[in-house]
Amino acid sequence: MNSKTALLAGASGLVGKELLYILLNSSNYSKVIILVRQPLEIAHEKLQQVTTDFDKMEEYAKYFDVDDVYCCLGTTIKKAGSQEAFKKVDYDYPLKMAELSASQQAKNFLVITALGADSTSKVFYSRTKGQLQVRLKKLGLTALHIFQPSLLLGERKEFRLGEKAAASLSPIFNRFLKGKMEKYKPVEAKSVALAMYEVAQIERTGNYTYPSDRIETISGKSAEI
Repeated sequence: MNSKTALLAGASGLVGKELLYILLNSSNYSKVIILVRQPLEIAHEKLQQVTTDFDKMEEYAKYFDVDDVYCCLGTTIKKAGSQEAFKKVDYDYPLKMAELSASQQAKNFLVITALGADSTSKVFYSRTKGQLQVRLKKLGLTALHIFQPSLLLGERKEFRLGEKAAASLSPIFNRFLKGKMEKYKPVEAKSVALAMYEVAQIERTGNYTYPSDRIETISGKSAEI
């Protein structure tokens, strides 16, 4: 067993719960720390749960002294209740996590944004995601990995009518999404989790971005996990 360590935020989310399972069952990690608002009903010899006040993230800096930091935090404006509350979860928290990762010299910082993220977009959601990407690239992280999935497929705790409808129609539209359009195909949450895990196992430096089509390709390499 290797002695790598990992920190994960967003372990109860669609991608996060898949990623947590992968990390705990991987022989590459000897310890997995998760930052949670409330403890999850899961126990594992590798797992350390840290009940966290995300508004005071700097108080948990010592937990970022790990090899790989995975950020799977995310919400919707509807669920958050306002644009301000949404930005706190999807911009402020990931940025603070990245800053702490840089200060502790983590080898990899891996984060989920969205396909179409653009700091100049007129759409608040896309603009917020894009602005985060711009800020992250300026932090001097050892290795920054940005994952840009399109529509995420998987079983969520809450019902989202728009996503459910889009998911049901995706088999029809997928037939027309070829070539450069493949990145717009919906992607399984497990595929995103597998891709995040896979790239963290490669020793390299720099900034990397993965749209949905690349996520699918990379995840296929570790589909047996």
